[in-house]
Amino acid sequence: MKTDKLQAYLSAKTGAPAEIAEFRQLSGGACQDNYLLHLKSGALDEKLVLRTDKGGSLLGSLSRPQEYQVIEKAVAAGVLTPPVKWLSEDTTIVGHPFYLMQKIEGTANPRDILKNKKIDFKKLAADVATNLAKIHSIHHQSDILPFLDLKIRPGTKDISLMAIAQCRKLLDDLPGGYPGIELCLNWAEAHAPVTEELVLCHSDFRSGNFMVSDGALTGILDWEFAHWGDRHEDIGYLRMRDWRFGKIKNELGGFAAPEDFYPHYEQVSGVKLEHHKIRYWEIMGNIRWAIGAAQQGERHLSGKDKGIEFASIGRRVAEMEYEAMRLIEGAA
Repeated sequence: MKTDKLQAYLSAKTGAPAEIAEFRQLSGGACQDNYLLHLKSGALDEKLVLRTDKGGSLLGSLSRPQEYQVIEKAVAAGVLTPPVKWLSEDTTIVGHPFYLMQKIEGTANPRDILKNKKIDFKKLAADVATNLAKIHSIHHQSDILPFLDLKIRPGTKDISLMAIAQCRKLLDDLPGGYPGIELCLNWAEAHAPVTEELVLCHSDFRSGNFMVSDGALTGILDWEFAHWGDRHEDIGYLRMRDWRFGKIKNELGGFAAPEDFYPHYEQVSGVKLEHHKIRYWEIMGNIRWAIGAAQQGERHLSGKDKGIEFASIGRRVAEMEYEAMRLIEGAA
């Protein structure tokens, strides 16, 4: 990526000639590109992260300007996440809208984190639970993040039924058939729970999206799927087998048992968790991720975004189908 226009943009923002002393791509997700940017401008000398679209995003994901606004709200609520600094919707600078945020230290690689014997995982569980409760302290209001507002009614099954309808729509847009996913969606529709209050859900709250340094949580990443929803959704998603990265017995993200996580969440949120709802949203998480994996595989197969990463993710649909059906059998 050429940085001439980006350097001019930064000069305008800082009010002094800007130098990009370092600019390199960071490892990251399949949908967004993240770059380390070492900025020097006048007395300013800091490292930032530039986040922009890779060229295609999953259906249902936020735009960079929308994600920027969500992060602003999260930071204001006390959530440990990298604060955003500047937003540009000018596509001529780097090719897509982008924003810059503070760089935080640590690794998000779940395998490196989970095998680190120096980490106090009970403390890490408490920190993650506390920050999730702070995310959920942002309650639905029509004038807050209006682009997320879907006119959903609390005290109804609207949230779960809407999630099912969205899944069916995504399946319809994919070539081929997925009878395993359809079977799971039929169960989910028959057992849809009521959502009493609407809160901001991260919706990709899992190992791999937490930055950890010296055993401590330094930030929560990747807000592109944030939406108003049921608080149990994020907890169910964190419980998914796929996000345990081999540490199957540690039910939450491979690093925590329920007794090391739920009490901290309940204390900060002031809400008693309902375990049947957690299980329901764990099943829905597997269904959604199965569809997401199918979408990624189709990006490769269609030739739109050919790549080994998309192809390998697409091969994993059956794993999530099997896990959802296993959980349904257990719930029965």
